[in-house]
Amino acid sequence: MTPGTVRRGAVPHRDRPRVAVVSLSQGTRPDDLRRGLESVLAQQGVELDVVCVGNGWQPVGLPDGVRALALPENLGIPAGRNAGAAAVDGDYVFFLDDDASVPSPTFLRDAIDLFEHDPSLGLVQPRVVDPTGTANPRRWVPRIRKGDPEQSSPVFSVWEGAVVLPMDVWRAVGGWGAEYFYAHEGIELAWRVWDAGRRTWYAGELVANHPAIDPARHREYVRLNARNRVWLARRNLPAVLRPLYVGSWATIQVLRWWRSPRRLATWFSGVAEGWRTDCGPVHVMGWLTIGRMTLAGRPPVV
Repeated sequence: MTPGTVRRGAVPHRDRPRVAVVSLSQGTRPDDLRRGLESVLAQQGVELDVVCVGNGWQPVGLPDGVRALALPENLGIPAGRNAGAAAVDGDYVFFLDDDASVPSPTFLRDAIDLFEHDPSLGLVQPRVVDPTGTANPRRWVPRIRKGDPEQSSPVFSVWEGAVVLPMDVWRAVGGWGAEYFYAHEGIELAWRVWDAGRRTWYAGELVANHPAIDPARHREYVRLNARNRVWLARRNLPAVLRPLYVGSWATIQVLRWWRSPRRLATWFSGVAEGWRTDCGPVHVMGWLTIGRMTLAGRPPVV
């Protein structure tokens, strides 16, 4: 798949659009996985092609209508999703984590309506809600100024657990960045949608369910977070902007963690690793894209 510009309005209107669905799992949450898959199978007004990717696991006990794709080892989150997307086909592709679900049976049809009414959209992320009523983490709203979670807006990163794209956009942007393993692949995907001439959209009126669990900020997470931040800049930004982007995030981390010198040391070790190691394929976004992102509210320097 080669990144490039997508012609607007390329997806034809269908009474029953075809949706390719990719669910990625390591088999550690069977009840959540079944809940999410059943919420997909209950979708109305669409035709489905659903695959459950076992990342280092053979999926078993799946609902009827879901195919299994076993990967012999854990390839990481983005590479696992890419493997699933290569095994399905449709007018749109929907990625759903194995601990997420969609409560409305018209979720996919409603998301597709957004694309059909606004051809400038290239990716939609729904509002994420804990179904038990627990307070929802602010990080689920991918904006600097979080504001009202029900308010829709263009965004420049996504919560990766439930996203919908037209298939032509998905193919044009080159998929998820497999090299990341995990962390920041959602930022790159959002940026590349913008660079393909579309907009990444947070849809506050659409809802996906997910438990509000605080992710462990362990040493490996901190290291990969920092390494991938540098890789993100090297893979996507013009050379002049790369140090500005990494430097702005270094400042943010120092302000956040100045009382945790060991964590900061790990983070800066990851930054150094990001500069000296192979970041994988590079696709530098154009200055026109940077201008569009800036006018929409967030230049890619923070």
